[in-house]
Amino acid sequence: MFQRYYLLVSCLAALLATAPAAAQSYDVRTGSVNYERHERAALKVQVESSATWVRNYFQDWMKDSYNVRFKGGGLLNLNRSANEPLKAKQTAASTISGKLVDLYASTVAPSDSVAELAVFGAFDNNSFFDPDRTPAEFSALRGIVQNFANAARLKAYREQVADAEDKVKKAEKEKEHLEKSTASAKSNTTNNLNKIESLIKQNAANRLQISQDSSALLINVKAREAAAKRLQLRRDRLTALDRK
Repeated sequence: MFQRYYLLVSCLAALLATAPAAAQSYDVRTGSVNYERHERAALKVQVESSATWVRNYFQDWMKDSYNVRFKGGGLLNLNRSANEPLKAKQTAASTISGKLVDLYASTVAPSDSVAELAVFGAFDNNSFFDPDRTPAEFSALRGIVQNFANAARLKAYREQVADAEDKVKKAEKEKEHLEKSTASAKSNTTNNLNKIESLIKQNAANRLQISQDSSALLINVKAREAAAKRLQLRRDRLTALDRK
């Protein structure tokens, strides 16, 4: 049990050791994306996970947290920048505005371990949020993206801890298996050594018995020869008496 928790603590320590660098990945910054042939101001954040994970979790999180349901869209990556983003058209988002708004979200995968989420919004097809023209709405959208980043970081760490716990459990099961296998092998070795020792003693006793039996057999041969001579003499005497 102690070893299990030691392994888990080691995994968590390694995770926390990288926390400062990871924390920088979850900071929201202002950027832009190209949408419908125009640059749109967007809030961007990098998450240490795959683009698919970020996209799926963002959809679930927005639905659970703000009742905003995104539809459609695709995965943006280095080779497919033309894919459409997720969209939530004319949806109620009181955190951003009292009016219905359009929200968009796209993900890119700059590396295998990091995904970047870009979120932008508009009142309609011609009035996109901008830090200068619509500072209140843009700031509110920043808050939503930052909240998502915090939730994504927590979820990612929880999954990493769960994965570390799973690895510890598997290592513990393997340890128990190896301990049982080792104990069984030791027991078999001990039994075999005992059997070998017993057989060695039995062989020694057999050799002694063979030696004793061989000596006794020589004596027996001489005894039989003497008994046979006596028997023949007595038969000869009996024959002589019968003739008289």
